[in-house]
Amino acid sequence: MRIVSVVGTRPQLIKAAALVPALRRRHDEVFVDTGQHWDDAMAGVFFSELGLPRPDHSLHVGGGGHGDQTGRMLIALEPILAKERPDVVLVYGDTNSTLAGALTAAKLGIPVAHVEAGLRSLDRQMPEELNRVVADHLSRWCFAPTPSAVANLAAEGVHEGVVLVGDLMQDLAAHVGRDVADPSVLDAIGRQLALRLAPGEYVFATIHRAENREPAAMRAWVDLLERVAARGRTVVLAIHPGTREALAREAMSLGPGVCVVDPQGYRTSLALQLHAAAVLTDSGGIQREAAWLGVPCLVLRPVTEWLEAVEQSAGRMVVVGLDADRAMTELDRLAPPDHAVALARARSSSFELAPAGAADAIVAALERGA
Repeated sequence: MRIVSVVGTRPQLIKAAALVPALRRRHDEVFVDTGQHWDDAMAGVFFSELGLPRPDHSLHVGGGGHGDQTGRMLIALEPILAKERPDVVLVYGDTNSTLAGALTAAKLGIPVAHVEAGLRSLDRQMPEELNRVVADHLSRWCFAPTPSAVANLAAEGVHEGVVLVGDLMQDLAAHVGRDVADPSVLDAIGRQLALRLAPGEYVFATIHRAENREPAAMRAWVDLLERVAARGRTVVLAIHPGTREALAREAMSLGPGVCVVDPQGYRTSLALQLHAAAVLTDSGGIQREAAWLGVPCLVLRPVTEWLEAVEQSAGRMVVVGLDADRAMTELDRLAPPDHAVALARARSSSFELAPAGAADAIVAALERGA
């Protein structure tokens, strides 16, 4: 089978790192990088770190508004797909790269396979929600990571080609998590970031979604992070370039207790989560990783698509939005200052995560339907 995989962002590269080897063991896979995350800090380093093959086609699309970015991807993808003549085009997640890959393939009559199908926030103001819905309804195969994703597709009348496969990111986290479980990993990370890092003595944060780059939202989460830092917890904020630019436009800065660092590689990010007192994030990927690692996680959005992550967390994951008072209350409950160090050390010493087997399930489903 000839498969064209379309990726463009850090989370998609993580998923591809789990799936591409399984595809290439049995089939002819062509790897296309749109360049949606276009700099080395955001995406480039992931190729070497995760052992991904270099792209067969790099589109170098870069940034821009949703229409502009997606339009340039459509224009660039069409001749590639026409030349490669794949049996299936595989897209991941909920980005503009996902939408462009699915649309281009569908218009050329090429079957589409969507990894992470069926996720819904039920908020159509989110561009990611629109991308998911369109990709799902164009796809011949909808590879759902969770039972609620299957139920969402059924509610929209999508039944054919729906396969519950589990989460690709769990496969990778299970493998890499073992490599970063020893707290001594923080020594090298601390030297690299010029920070003093010790288990349970810091909070790890990421913020990147479009709604959290609006001025009012930024003021809210800046206040939230500064309140966390004022209580004696260092906040390590791995900042997305778009978020950094939005802060600069509004002339906003963060207090001295909030340490702003560039986006981190996959292993470093996983290590910073595992050994933190808690994680604060609006990222779907980080939410799931925190859940698998057993780290307390506050979701800085009003809703989440990852309902099972919340429901199965035994109360460790809480959707708090940008409510600073609630965030502080939950943080003190989940990671009490007097016990956060002991909790973090116990968590890392007992870390164990089984892979989901999603990669093999996806390959098998493609072969059954070919």
